[in-house]
Amino acid sequence: MRKKIAVVTGGAGFIGSHMVDLLIKKNYEVRVIDNLSGGRTQNIIKHLKSKKLKFKKIDILNIKKNDNFFKDVDYVFHFAGSGDIVPSIEKPDHYMQTNVIGTTKILEASRYYGIKKFVYAASSSCYGLAKTPTDEKHQISPQYPYALSKYLGEQAALHWNKVYKLPVISIRIFNAYGPRVRTTGLYGAVFGVFLKQHLVKKPLTIVGDGKQTRDFLYVTDVVEGFYLAAKSKQSNNIYNLGANKPISILNLANLIGGKKIFIPKRPGEPDCTWANIKKIKKDLKWRPKINFKKGVKFMLDDIESWKNAPLWDKQSIKKATKVWFQYLKTK
Repeated sequence: MRKKIAVVTGGAGFIGSHMVDLLIKKNYEVRVIDNLSGGRTQNIIKHLKSKKLKFKKIDILNIKKNDNFFKDVDYVFHFAGSGDIVPSIEKPDHYMQTNVIGTTKILEASRYYGIKKFVYAASSSCYGLAKTPTDEKHQISPQYPYALSKYLGEQAALHWNKVYKLPVISIRIFNAYGPRVRTTGLYGAVFGVFLKQHLVKKPLTIVGDGKQTRDFLYVTDVVEGFYLAAKSKQSNNIYNLGANKPISILNLANLIGGKKIFIPKRPGEPDCTWANIKKIKKDLKWRPKINFKKGVKFMLDDIESWKNAPLWDKQSIKKATKVWFQYLKTK
């Protein structure tokens, strides 16, 4: 009996590399697609090279539908794409190309070879400034091009199910964190900012008053949800993926420790993200396992991974987010 085969797009990225780990642990043959852009760290690349897998360095926009990398594949986990808010405001056409058209390229290859399940990494940012806790039926209201592009990629995936009967599940990730979260590149996720600041004993930059909350979910719990989705009999379905336990940024800062400084609150950011996860718990029998305090400890144990990360301060953040305030400010 042959091993099951899985393709992981964006497999050299943060969540994708953990998906690779889980699949190898489950005795899958793993094939990774990645163009090695987007601030990939040498640590991730070195980590992947230690695994027995097939790697294809290519931009997803260049994938042909008959690419034999997808031949005999059981499952496709689609994480590849462009992230971050500010760059999407500056280059919306790039985000639409990569996150929408790029997704259709992977969908077409999956359809051509008749895969068993396509699992799409969607974003909870599609909900915008949502009522909480937020369930999958909440109205869609993207606040910036990244959110819109990820939502349109999801709609493409569901359309391929409707028209071509390709088995599809879309998972809307809330606030994923864990080892190998991006440590290079542009100003972005709070963990990457705080851990470098903490490592070099600089103040943590708190946006607004720090009382805003985020539904943080540890990355191994994230990929477990994706794996269960692939193995399930579910199709043409959407699931929220979060911890169902919002944590304040001040709480995170206190767990990390050190001095704090406060910077202006940003428009278009919700005061709270909070996933209603009743649906995924019921359908996929999934539960989050890593509590936040333990997850932060794991991150602090791995803090040396941030030694080459950019150091952000009040002035550099103001410069990096200028376009954010320019376009997303309320009138």
